[in-house]
Amino acid sequence: MADPHTLSYILNHLGEDRESQRGAVTPPIFETSNFAFPTVAAMRAAGQDELNNAFYTRGNNPTVEILRRKLAALERTEDALVFGSGAAAVAAAVLAFVRQGDHVICVQKPYAWTRVLVRDWLPRFGVTVSFVDGGDLAAVEAALTERTRMIVLESPNSLTLELQDLAAIAQLAKARGVLTLCDNSYASPLLQQPAAHGIDLVMHSVTKYLNGHSDVVAGVVCGAQTHIREIFRGPYMTFGAIIGPLEAWLVLRGLRTLAVRMERICASTARIADFLERHPKIARVYYPGNASDPQRELAGADEGARESCRSKSGPPTWPGIERFCDNLKMFLMAVSWGGHESLAWPLAVVIKDGKAESNRTGLPWNLVRLSIGLEDADELIADLQQALARV
Repeated sequence: MADPHTLSYILNHLGEDRESQRGAVTPPIFETSNFAFPTVAAMRAAGQDELNNAFYTRGNNPTVEILRRKLAALERTEDALVFGSGAAAVAAAVLAFVRQGDHVICVQKPYAWTRVLVRDWLPRFGVTVSFVDGGDLAAVEAALTERTRMIVLESPNSLTLELQDLAAIAQLAKARGVLTLCDNSYASPLLQQPAAHGIDLVMHSVTKYLNGHSDVVAGVVCGAQTHIREIFRGPYMTFGAIIGPLEAWLVLRGLRTLAVRMERICASTARIADFLERHPKIARVYYPGNASDPQRELAGADEGARESCRSKSGPPTWPGIERFCDNLKMFLMAVSWGGHESLAWPLAVVIKDGKAESNRTGLPWNLVRLSIGLEDADELIADLQQALARV
């Protein structure tokens, strides 16, 4: 019998009961909102534990349950809940445990909608917030108070790819009874498993590498059964931000190729980062895999598959950035990442006014995020070369 803990087994076999599904190689889509029961007793039993029984698809669905099992196994956690988006996943993970009077610590430059949740919404309900440099362990420790309930991490973060020492922060948090939540979308479970470092809750935008085909929006929270049940009984069932059976099935399809996609993407990213680092028109490449990156040691051997770069400093306008992006042929200009296609996203789209906004967010206005896809690395480098030549 195959080892049920291997990556190949998880991606291709775990949770798929082919014997009861007439030998179907691909799991069926249980495209139903409702489930019938032969007796009152059976219906009562299922309704009393909707997390683990198919009662109503807002709570559980057989297709979604297969995906839950696979994602939990990939992150080496006991359970998982799948949502209709990554934003829904992080919101549910925070709201399930934070109460009026609590305090939350968050890394300085998280995903935009995580920042909106923490900065704008939590204070409405009497929750105080501190944004800290997650790479500075002393700063994290100094921000802890008697009321701190949760630390929100994102390693690497969305744009400048800053890392946090997850094990050290988890140790600090556990000593004080503080929950930790880490967005692991960028690394994927293949390159990093935060739970192995002591992190309590791990979330992903499933839209990204886990699905990998740019045709599904979804999110997941992975963790211990006690935590997952708390999220399920609260925001999951209350707000109803669930994934549908068809979308769950599409993610299951995407997971089949996760390992080979990540291998190709990571190899191409390393080559492209090296090219950009040596280019005279690039001021800095944000990529933990580069030997020059200040967090290279923390990144380890597996560096990830996305990078950002900054143009040479200049006045607070962006005609050069615009010309560069407009002349790319292989890179599509779009906001997400993690699919089969390579993307470019200039931060100047949202902070084109320059220095004032950069000072507020801590993000450089002249940054372009590149997300590497499955195209040939030589062709992508040639495309970058010709676009840079026009700047």
